[in-house]
Amino acid sequence: MSAATIQGQGMRRPARVRVTRREFALLAVIVLGLSASAALSRWLVAQRPPAAALQHEELYVTPAAARRMSLGFNGLVADWYWLRSLQYVGRKVHDYEGDIQLDNLSPVGLKLLAPLLDSATTLDPQFLAVYEYGAVVLPSLDVDGAIKLVRKGIAANPRAWRLYHHLGYIYWQRGRFAEAAEAYRQGAQVPGAPAWMGAMAAQMASQGGSRATAREIYRRMYEQTADEQMRALAGRRLLQLQSWDERDALRTLLAAYRARAGRCPAAWREVVPVLRAARVRTDATGAPLDPSGAAYVLAGDGCDVELGEKSEVLRK
Repeated sequence: MSAATIQGQGMRRPARVRVTRREFALLAVIVLGLSASAALSRWLVAQRPPAAALQHEELYVTPAAARRMSLGFNGLVADWYWLRSLQYVGRKVHDYEGDIQLDNLSPVGLKLLAPLLDSATTLDPQFLAVYEYGAVVLPSLDVDGAIKLVRKGIAANPRAWRLYHHLGYIYWQRGRFAEAAEAYRQGAQVPGAPAWMGAMAAQMASQGGSRATAREIYRRMYEQTADEQMRALAGRRLLQLQSWDERDALRTLLAAYRARAGRCPAAWREVVPVLRAARVRTDATGAPLDPSGAAYVLAGDGCDVELGEKSEVLRK
């Protein structure tokens, strides 16, 4: 069958694809970059010490060396270090037997975490998620390292007011209220910073150790963070603060009952009328409910109140 016959039947030869020199050069750069990043990743994995050697927890590539070897693909390698940081924490937490919280991982032992986060931020100084994660996790492990990391983030991102918020949070955790107030004061001066940053500075200076300050810290963290783990942590801390307030109120009611009856109640049903009058949520047995929906239990011969075994409220 001739070409003319094919053309007459509506079939055409495929058009030849023409690639310009510019497109070819761009394609070559992409291929070279992917090959280089893959080679670097394989090299990093090959240099990783075996599992038994991880007991010493030494960073096998320094941040400066990793930056030189990244061949310009700093963001890609920073992502690799960030993922390795999360895997490192996850493995340690998985192997640990006991209850732990994101803001207190000191029992787990995470000597390598600070260097890993430092490497990620050296490769990508604008990697805000790394600074925010370190601000929450590192203080219980290495408070000086946490402060250094967040200050590094502020130096590289002077308009990121949330980093000042996290720096104030670290100082507040350690009871360094004057330094916390100064961090919030500086953050309040950043263009675009919300008005509550200035209010937090004043609150830190006047009542840094109060529950009201703690509630404001975690409420802002819950509202502002994009990290689900941190939001969950802040939410649980807010429930804990609510439970502390509720238990204080219940202790006041129990003390009033004792003053009238001359003894503490043996069961919650004895004070149901008082609880209802105070609009306290109760279950079918008359026991008041904590923020997680579990029943509080009487303690101290009925003169005190504690969380029940089924409670999901943080205990410390």
